[in-house]
This record gives sequence, C-alpha cells and structure tokens, in this order.
Amino acid sequence: MSINVLDGKLFAEMVIKGANHLSSNAKFVDSLNVFPVPDGDTGTNMNLSMTSGAKEVKNNVQGHIGKVGLALSKGLLMGARGNSGVILSQLFRGFSKAIEQKAEINSKEFAAALQSGVETAYKAVMKPVEGTILTVAKDSARRAVQVAKNEDNLIALMEEVLKEAKASLNRTPDLLPVLKEVGVVDSGGQGLVFVYEGFLSELKGEALPDSPTAFPKMEDLVSAEHHKNVHSFMNTEDIEFGYCTEFMVKFESTKLLKNPFSEESFRQDLSKYGDSLLVIADEELVKVHIHSEQPGECLTYGQRYGSLINMKIENMRQQHSNLVDGTETKLVSENESKPKQLKEYGIVTVSMGSGIADLFRSIGAHAVIEGGQTMNPSTEDIVKAIQEVNAKKVFILPNNKNIIMAAQQAAEVSNQEVIVIPSKTVPQGMSALLAFNPSANLEQNKENMSTALQQVKTGQVTFAVRDTSIDGLEIEKDDFMGIAEGKIIVKNKDKVQLAKDLLAKMIDADTEILTILKGEDASEEDVENIVRFIEEEYDEVEIELHNGEQPLYAFIFAIE
Repeated sequence: MSINVLDGKLFAEMVIKGANHLSSNAKFVDSLNVFPVPDGDTGTNMNLSMTSGAKEVKNNVQGHIGKVGLALSKGLLMGARGNSGVILSQLFRGFSKAIEQKAEINSKEFAAALQSGVETAYKAVMKPVEGTILTVAKDSARRAVQVAKNEDNLIALMEEVLKEAKASLNRTPDLLPVLKEVGVVDSGGQGLVFVYEGFLSELKGEALPDSPTAFPKMEDLVSAEHHKNVHSFMNTEDIEFGYCTEFMVKFESTKLLKNPFSEESFRQDLSKYGDSLLVIADEELVKVHIHSEQPGECLTYGQRYGSLINMKIENMRQQHSNLVDGTETKLVSENESKPKQLKEYGIVTVSMGSGIADLFRSIGAHAVIEGGQTMNPSTEDIVKAIQEVNAKKVFILPNNKNIIMAAQQAAEVSNQEVIVIPSKTVPQGMSALLAFNPSANLEQNKENMSTALQQVKTGQVTFAVRDTSIDGLEIEKDDFMGIAEGKIIVKNKDKVQLAKDLLAKMIDADTEILTILKGEDASEEDVENIVRFIEEEYDEVEIELHNGEQPLYAFIFAIE
C-alpha cells in the first residue's frame, strides 16, 4: 500500500487517532514519572492538550491540510497543560505553520514540517533538556528528513519516524541519568510515541488494540467542571455580564467589506461589549468568546465581516444559581464586584487546597486558580484568570515548575501586559507575593518578586506511589518521603518522624521563621507533635501555622 499525498481529511483522521491512542495510554504515561510522588501527570496533561487539539480538528475537517493544521494548532495552544502539553502544542504549532499554505503535502513536505515543529519547540523552551520529548521529536524528525530524500510513500516514511522515535525513547535514560537510576524512559517522549503510533495506524488503515491501561475520556468532565467552577466565586447578582456568548464569523470576500478585517481592531471593538474576551482569527474565519450583557450587539458587530456560524449563548446567571451550591471553587476571585475601571496591577496565582487559596487571597492575590499536581491549569484557564483580575498589568505566580510554560504561553496570547514570576512552589509564591509593592513600578516589582523566590526554602512531606531507588534512597510504596528544594532527601514509614527528620536537615543557624501548611492527610495531633519538636529543638525559630487543606502533601514547610 502506498500513500504519496496527504490531504486535510486524512491528516484529521490521523490526529484524532493519535489523540485517542494517547488517551487510552495516558495512565501508563503517568506511571513513568521519575519521582515516586503522587503527581505523575504527564500523561494527563498531554491527553487533555491533544484532546483539545483533536476537538478543534473535528470541528474543522476539510480537504485543505493547511487549514486542518491551523485548527490543530489553535486547539492545542489553548488546551495546553503542563510542560509536556505546552511542548506538544509547540511541536504542532511549528508543523502547522510549515504547511499552512498547502492544500496537500508529500513526504518531503511532511518531513520538513516535523523538523519545523522541532525548531519551534526548542525555541519555546528556555533551557532545553536532552533525554526528553524534545529529543524524541528531534531524532524522529531528523530521520524523517533523511528518509524523505528517497522515499515518496508516506506510510513507509511514518514507519521510519515511529521506529526512530521508539529508539530515541529507549535512549533517553542514557541522556538523563535520573531516568536510568529509576529505570524508566521519558514520559513525555513516550506520550509522543503513542501519538505517532496513532498516526501510522490511521495511514495503514489498521486498528489499534484496546489498551489494558485504558484511561477514561476526560474532556467532557473537565469542561463541565470548569464551566461550573469558574462561576462559583461570586454571588449571582454580582455577575456584571450575564451571557456567555460564543460565535464564529466566516469571512465574506474582502471586496464586499467597507473596512478590511483587522484582528486587533476587531478585538478592541468587541471589548466594549463585555469581558472575558478571546479572539482567534485566521484567513477564513474568526472565533469569539465573550461575556456580555448585549450578546445581540456582539453578533451584529461580527456580522459586518461575514456569516455567523456556530453560535452559542448561555445565561450565566441562571447557570450560576443552579451550579453554585455544593461545588468546589476552581477560580477564586476577590470577594467584590468587578470594578468598572482597570486597576493598575493584578496578581494571579495557582494553588492546591482551599486553605492555601484563602491564604494567597489574604496576602494580596486577586485571582487564584485551584490546580497543581494532579490537574495543571491549561493556557486558556490562565488567560481567563488574567482577564478576571481586570488590571492593566498582571503578575502570574505558577507555584509549580510544570505550570510555568503554560503561564508563559498565556502571557503571550493575552492582550494585557503580563509578567510571569517563575515560582516553583507554594512557599516561593507566598514569598514573591509578599514582596509585591503596589506603589513600585513594574520593573521594580518584577525584580523584587523574582529575588524573593531565592529567600525561602521549601520542604514537602508526601508518600511514595511505587517502589524505586533514587538519589541513593531505597524507597518502598507508601513510604513517606521528605523533599527539600525538589530533591528527596529522607524517607520513613512514619510521617511525623519523617517531618522531623526533614526539618532537622533544612533548619540552620540563619532560619528565623518556619511556616507550616497542614494538608488534608495530617491530623491536629501530628501538627502539635511537630510544633513541640520545633519549640524544643529550635526555640529561636518563630512558627506560623496555617491549614492549607492541600491534597497529596501532608505538610508543606516554608523556611526563611
């Protein structure tokens, strides 16, 4: 069998097959997390990101492969979660850019597009690390370019791409010693291999076997939960713009328009009708999401440029009154009506646990996205939070190393001036937020908040989800582990003793303040035991105690 030309319809089926195959194996990808902590979410992040891309493709299936690629890029961009999801979105952003003007492509163009994706992804990462999904993508793209010189059959080419991707994946432990130490391959690279397996399966017309590690389809659940939770931070009467309005405009010939379409002008004009505005345009259409009190006026304005399609208007006040009771707040905003005028500064932060969210609000955060280890917020989640704070300049505190890239991507697509302070832990985020001065200018705040990250040490107490050997420690499933600045340094069967051992290694002569964030799995007796230990052994250290209610981590310690 030979396929020498790839059009949009076949490519769309490849994308959908790749997304489904990744979804079926997402749990397996999660299990490859290097640390045995309960936050192995690479598979979850890649699955939700790819699902978002595939959903956009399903809505835009057509023969022109460039248009399908653009839909994939858009869906991935806004759905990207975690570092792995952002990198995946950048790989296909570069791929799609390379083919955007083409109705169909051959093997050489397919290979060149893969290479373009690699170049885009490497540019998007501040410090690329080899032995990761980047390496797998790079090696397989290089092989594609080599093979395409003498091979016209796309099936044969994809077979070589997949073969090299698997070989590169198997080499990742040789490039990252920690992978070899733990005995796993790179999880992101494995996720990409599953996508490529789906691509090849569709090209060959073969069915993929059901995965024994089948992962539940989460896209409907996630979107429904998000839709519920973003409205539960306010009273129904506080909703200023009551209609969630979504529509697309299919452009008419520019010859029929009095004014040529400008995405910037279009966005600026629509912003007068409401908030939470998202505008994404290409050569054929523009997609709009807006919260407005006059949805009809939004539609009328859009109609100036063409035909309205895919319209959806929902009454958020009615939804809010139906949904708010008994739901958990995912996006927690200031307990006040939205101001009419933009404030100078806004701060968006990410937290896990309602207690930590309350703590962030109490020290100055304007919006808190609840997420973290097991469910990283997407680019779109962060963009919406940026809009909710209603400020000219917005600082984002990700508080998790796996959310920083999504935050940076959100900053790029936002209309506001956004600065990402790369906080990797909750204590770092707290320290940065306390360093914020509303009277200082943007650069001073950026410098002060970034410097504050280095002035606090983070300790965490969690449990092992599997047996492993790492950094010289033999860890058994369900052992408690003490993590200092991202490195596992102690283990114990008893979490309180483990906490004492961890603190003994982290507290030094310069320590002045210890902040304890109590998690869901810690008891008051556990806390009292630890506090008594500190008072007896380190009587000069001031103790601050907060009920963080965070999952997964029995204790989080901020040491200053």
